[in-house]
Amino acid sequence: MLALSHWSNTLVSLFNKHQTLEQCKQIQSVIVTSGLYSLPDTLFLTKLLQWMPFSQNQNTCLLLLFNTIHTPNTRLFNKIIAASSHPHTSLLCYAKMRQKCVQPDKHTFPLLLKTFSKSIGHDPFMLYAQIFKHGFDHDLFVSNALIPAFASSGFMESARQVFDESPFKDTVAWTALINGFVKNDCPGEALKCFVTMRSMGTRVDAVTVASILRAAALVGDANFGKWVHGFYVEAGRVRLDGYICSALMDMYFKCCHCDDACKVFNEMPYRDVVCWTVLVAGYVQSDKFQDALRAFWNMLLDNVVPNDFTLSSVLSACAHMGALDQGRLVHQYIECNKINLNVALGTALVDMYAKCGCINEALRVFESLPVKNVYTWTAIINGLAVHGDALGALNIFSCMLKSGIQPNEVTFVGVLGACSHGGFVEEGKRLFELMRHAYHLKPEMDHYGCMVDMLGRAGYLEDAKQIIDNMPMKPSPGVLGALFGACMVHKAFEMGEHIGNLLVNQQPNHSGSYALLANLYKMSQNWEAAAQVRKLMKGLRVEKTPGYSWIEVDGFNSQI
Repeated sequence: MLALSHWSNTLVSLFNKHQTLEQCKQIQSVIVTSGLYSLPDTLFLTKLLQWMPFSQNQNTCLLLLFNTIHTPNTRLFNKIIAASSHPHTSLLCYAKMRQKCVQPDKHTFPLLLKTFSKSIGHDPFMLYAQIFKHGFDHDLFVSNALIPAFASSGFMESARQVFDESPFKDTVAWTALINGFVKNDCPGEALKCFVTMRSMGTRVDAVTVASILRAAALVGDANFGKWVHGFYVEAGRVRLDGYICSALMDMYFKCCHCDDACKVFNEMPYRDVVCWTVLVAGYVQSDKFQDALRAFWNMLLDNVVPNDFTLSSVLSACAHMGALDQGRLVHQYIECNKINLNVALGTALVDMYAKCGCINEALRVFESLPVKNVYTWTAIINGLAVHGDALGALNIFSCMLKSGIQPNEVTFVGVLGACSHGGFVEEGKRLFELMRHAYHLKPEMDHYGCMVDMLGRAGYLEDAKQIIDNMPMKPSPGVLGALFGACMVHKAFEMGEHIGNLLVNQQPNHSGSYALLANLYKMSQNWEAAAQVRKLMKGLRVEKTPGYSWIEVDGFNSQI
């Protein structure tokens, strides 16, 4: 048996490294000849499932492995399903189970539904038909598993129907429904469910508290969050562990109560990587980038190993501050510790280098990434556009489309910005129409701003004004400012005066709007109007906002 155990560990290692169909067949032949298929427990098969990432080859390899099972039973298949990490894999296991005439039990379907709860965009209705067929539709465990499965797949009405039809609604059912509303961006409904749950006398546990804190964070209700904190956590009804601490900190940060979030963090006797990550990410969300960097280095001093989310957050802080030296130190940490550069982390590095002015380093990181998603492509496109390489940005965009990646709204902000800086008016118009009609993306304020800036730079002031007049929303100061700047460049003083007055009316307490309008009058030698603007500004007690610069001292940025 020891020899067989040694063989099983070796083969698991082989499956981790080799995924092709031919290699699967070779490993299967070793399984058969070594007698591993006759092992009484399922540890070997479950290990293989855990190590094999989901792919088309994995399905084929699974089918080959199932052929080695000589005495299939429900317990065996339940263990294999439990080891599956993807809905397609678990459904394949279930199909093979039924093919071998093995009957499911009350544990089978919750295990199958669990994989749906962990993924997004998969349809659990095909599984629901099997649940109904085998008479488990009113089973408590199955119902409690169906609610998060439907909710995670976006079928919130079906999740609610399963909950309503359940004969017994326990804490798990209520929490699953609350969490489902939170996942589907219905935090108000989640709060209503929580109030009803309490009125029914159902016990509230730590998972419920964490879910309702997320709902309070989404609606920005700090008072409700504080009540939950006081009534359940501080009163001792729910123990303050890392899970609750992270939920509390996240809620306070999202409600702009940074001091309360830090207080919760400081009260924790043991801070794990999740707590530290929420602290770093919270500081970034609150635009406290210096604090985010300090928290990250303190985390390392505390001998806590950061995860991908921590590193992505601290790289975002470096990008916002332009802290290149700090960003390079983080990159060096990633390389020295041989941390896998996945899509999210790679995108954060590309964005950091691009925003810190090192576009060549951003390109090197981009080209080294084996897998790129829409955010990776968008980061490098925006980086090239900001650095004035309009042709480079458009070429990368073309490569992105050829690779089959669908652009999003932010991608089009980048390419339209590139057209604006490069003076490619006709290409910009074409891309704007492509965005609306080919990709069915609704233009937002930033897209209209890019179009106004592009037309204004090229001297098409009337066309730019027409875009502003036809916008479905009120133009922002940024959009108006783009046209005003073009009027100054092209000396269109009459239109500039009109746009300048709109800016002043929209931002009556902003000194910049008055200064711009006064400068326009000076350029047109209308000294009396310029003096009137200065007098109006003084009468309204509008003070100039002092300028400031960032300098890097001892690795940290300081404002002067």
